[in-house]
Amino acid sequence: MIQARLVETPVVHFDETGLRVEGALHWLHSASSADYTDLFVHPKRGRLAMQTGLLPRYVSTPEAPRWAVHDCLASYFSHQGCRHAVCGAHLLRELRALEEQGRLWARYMGKYLLALYRMTDSGASALSVRAQAKALRLYDKLLARADEEEPPPEPRARGRPKATKGRNLLVRLGKYEEAVLAFAFHEEVPFTNNQAERDVRPAKLKQKVSGCFRTLGGAQVYARIEGFLSTVRKQERNAFKELCAAFAGQTFLTAPKAG
Repeated sequence: MIQARLVETPVVHFDETGLRVEGALHWLHSASSADYTDLFVHPKRGRLAMQTGLLPRYVSTPEAPRWAVHDCLASYFSHQGCRHAVCGAHLLRELRALEEQGRLWARYMGKYLLALYRMTDSGASALSVRAQAKALRLYDKLLARADEEEPPPEPRARGRPKATKGRNLLVRLGKYEEAVLAFAFHEEVPFTNNQAERDVRPAKLKQKVSGCFRTLGGAQVYARIEGFLSTVRKQERNAFKELCAAFAGQTFLTAPKAG
């Protein structure tokens, strides 16, 4: 039922974080909004895991565009059914790290993204058509400067040439340009993916206190319960009463969505 509500939501935040399960690394995947949270545990992080979650069902139509907000993990972009937006906070952290290493282009790109953030009322509005064209021209100039500043990949005897972190970020900024600037061009798209990060934080706190999950089944049960309780808290309802109602088949999620 939570997934059904999220599928109808214009903007959904996606994230994944590592969990220790049965002594091995597993991944907690999340899909969430301000009203609903869906969590599940999978041994894999990428495309194989995402195909078992909400993402394949999250599809845009001309009348109802759907936005998936996430980091730059390539597996998210393999889903072509919806539109994508990249978290600006993630990019700023990477740019700040490069700036500390003396990369001038990273400093200018960070200032550029923050300027767009301020111009769009912290991501709550969108640039005018004229301002969008100007923003695109400046973005391309910054990428060109980055290309000049970052050393080219170093060839190796085997495998791909080795590229710097700055070069890798430059490639991603160019490849996912539309997703990077989505927050400034579409008022419904937020600047950050903080919603998803908040929704996976309880699992990280639990792991710090109690350590790993002993079984995959136990981890999956935890994810299902935590997703429900997170949704209940977002709806400002009593957790105990809603758990009792859920076991009786009378949860508020069974009622038609208001509006």
